[in-house]
Amino acid sequence: MIAVVAGILLRDGKILLAQRKEAASFALKWEFPGGKIEPGESPEEALERELQEELGIHTHTGRIFDAVRLENAQRDLLLLFYFTALSDGEPRALDCQALRWVAPADLLQYDLAPADRRVAEKLAALPGNLL
Repeated sequence: MIAVVAGILLRDGKILLAQRKEAASFALKWEFPGGKIEPGESPEEALERELQEELGIHTHTGRIFDAVRLENAQRDLLLLFYFTALSDGEPRALDCQALRWVAPADLLQYDLAPADRRVAEKLAALPGNLL
C-alpha cells in the first residue's frame, strides 16, 4: 500500500486546488495538493515537505479531516487529508499545471481526481463555520 498525504489549505474562506500535469496519472484532474510519504517521515512531515516542493510554501499541518482508500489492479492507495495552514510564502504552481482558490460550495464544479472528489463532497456539505 502506498500512503499519500494531501492538504486542505484554507484562506479567506477558500480552499486551494492544484491541477495535475498532463503527463501525470489522472492527467489534468484537480486535487488537494500533496504527495507520497517517504520512509521515516510522519504524515505531517511529508505534507509540509510536499507543499514546500510543489508550491514553494511553508505550512503547519493541523488535524486530519478524512482518509480514503483506493484499490484497483494497478495500485493500493491510502490518502490522508489534513487541514493545513500557510505559515510563509505564496503558493506557486512549481510541480503542477495550475492552482485555484475555490469556495467550498464550488469544489464539485472541478474535474477532481476520485479520492479528492469524495473529500470535496464532504467539505462542500459542511456548514461554513466548521471550516
